[in-house]
Order: sequence, then structure tokens, then C-alpha cells
Amino acid sequence: MNQLNQVIEGAVDATSFSGVVFVKLDGNVEFENAYGYADRSNKIPNTTDTRFGIASGTKFLTALGIGKLIDRGELSLTSRLCDCVNIDFPHISEDVTIHHLLTHTSGVYDYYDEELVEDVDNFQLDIPCFELKGLRDYIPLFRDGRMKFNPGERFSYSNGGFILLGIVIEEISGTPYIDFIQENVFESCDMNDSGFFAMDRLPERTAFGYIDGEEGWRTNIFTLPIIGSSDAGAFTTVKDMDKLWRAFFDEKILSKRLTNLFLEKAVKDKGDRFYGHGVWIYHEEGVDPIHYLIGWDAGVSFRSTCPSKDSVITVISNTSSGAWAIDREIMKQLRIYAVGHKSP
Repeated sequence: MNQLNQVIEGAVDATSFSGVVFVKLDGNVEFENAYGYADRSNKIPNTTDTRFGIASGTKFLTALGIGKLIDRGELSLTSRLCDCVNIDFPHISEDVTIHHLLTHTSGVYDYYDEELVEDVDNFQLDIPCFELKGLRDYIPLFRDGRMKFNPGERFSYSNGGFILLGIVIEEISGTPYIDFIQENVFESCDMNDSGFFAMDRLPERTAFGYIDGEEGWRTNIFTLPIIGSSDAGAFTTVKDMDKLWRAFFDEKILSKRLTNLFLEKAVKDKGDRFYGHGVWIYHEEGVDPIHYLIGWDAGVSFRSTCPSKDSVITVISNTSSGAWAIDREIMKQLRIYAVGHKSP
């Protein structure tokens, strides 16, 4: 794997990468290293144990939380949203189901529509980010929005849809979303370095997210919600991501039936890119499907790929686009071309 090491180090030098790279192939860790600073002001370096935000990688955690409720018999994929939440959404179709929300086929209005947002580094919501402390704080952002299309009609990535799934978890379980994920995912997988941390109270070994611009750099504290939610904002490490994939494929989180179902292609996005339930799938004809998670936000770029059950490639960065070039070079080296998702 000397050539892989050289490729990674070359890409790191060429891009001034800040973050961590983790490559495990067939059960063996072939590469693991950290670069750049977790705290630029105080010159505190990133380490392989540094915690990073994963943006939309959080959606997989939410899907697993929903899966827990399904396995317990408290919910089903065919359950209608209107039967699960005690909140009036006047324009959301009564036909929207849990399956639609998990697969981004619900058509519900999205408060952060990635088909329209062009500049993640400077995007501002109508509610100040420091006021977004709980899932219900998001409701005014999309409660009165019109449906984009009829449920099941097509794929359209929806952050708002996953906020609704988090509210479903809270109403069905009677437990705050963050506490539910902490107990049923992080603790059950021994992900001891993962969690939802307030941006103004980050714990030790947590990297600040950085936005680089013409006037220099700034942190993302005034750009992202004060604490993560069911669509984005969890923090984790590359080692905890390895634990998560391993526990998932070993059916330690969900039942065998539901694990297999979540991994199946549920809807086509475009080309060879598909979506399951909370997970992206790249599937070229004639080869095995590749499952992966991706997160992108101001001061955050993250991709974690499972080419096979015992192989994990995770590139995580505390800059808005740092992960993409590194991940792309690794995939070329391993002949996993593009991993089905064009870099933002």
C-alpha cells in the first residue's frame, strides 16, 4: 500500500488538507493520519481521535433511530406522517409516509433546498442559527411551504423531511431526539467520542469548522445551528465511523430484515446513483453496489464509503471542501471510480 500512501500524501500537500483520512481494506487498517489544525488560533493540531462535524452524514443516524422504532413494532415504513405527529402541517399531503421521508421522495417543502442553495458558506436561514436549539424550532421555516410534488413521484433531497423524521422519533418514543440517538446508536455501538455538541460549548478534541474566504478565515459558529438536529450536525471520529459501519453490517443496530432493506436501492437519483433508507448507493451494472454517506456544510466536508462489509474509507475535514480531492484520489487508486457522487 506504499503507492496509496504516496497518493494520499501528495493530495494532502497539494490541497493543504485539514482533517483525518482513514482507510480500512478487508479488515486491515491500511492508512490513518491527521493533518492541519483543529484550532487554528491556538495551533492545536488535528489527531486521529479528533471529533469533526459530519453535516448530513447525520441522516443515517436518524434513519437508524426510525429503524429502531420499526423493529420494536412502534412504527412502520407505511405509517403516515399525519398519524405520527401531533402538529398541523396544512400543506403536507396526508399520503406522506415514513418510507417517503426516509427515501427523499415525500415532496415536502424543504427549508434548506439543496437544489436551490448555491453558497453554503454564506447561506442564512430566516431564523437566527443560535435560536435553533430543538427540532420544533425548525417548524416555522417550512410549516407553510407547499409540496414540491406528490409523494413517491420522484427523488428530491430533503433536509426538512429528516427534521420531520426526528420529530416522529420524539413523539413516538417520548424521548428527545438527541437523547434517543445517544442511547440507541452511539452507546449501543460504543461510539464514545460521538455526540451532538453545542457550537459554543465544544468539548475537548473537537475541531472548529473553518470557512476560507477572500478576507481570510472564520469559524462556522455563526453559520450553522447552535446544536445539531435530525438532518445534520452530529460530531464523530473516523474510528467511531468504523464502529458504526461494523455494527450496522453485523446487524447489531437493526434486525437482519431491516438492515437488508435499508441497504437496498429505493429510488434513483441520477445516473448510477441511488438512495436507500438514509444511505447513498452507487451501483454500476455488473458490479456490487457501494454504500456511502456524505456531508457538506459551511466548515464541514465528510464522506464515508463502504466498498464491502469489511472495508471503510472515511475522509473528514473541518473545511467546506477539503474532503473531496482527497477522497477522489483514494477512490481512483482503489479503482472505485467517483463513488457515484460528484463532489460539491
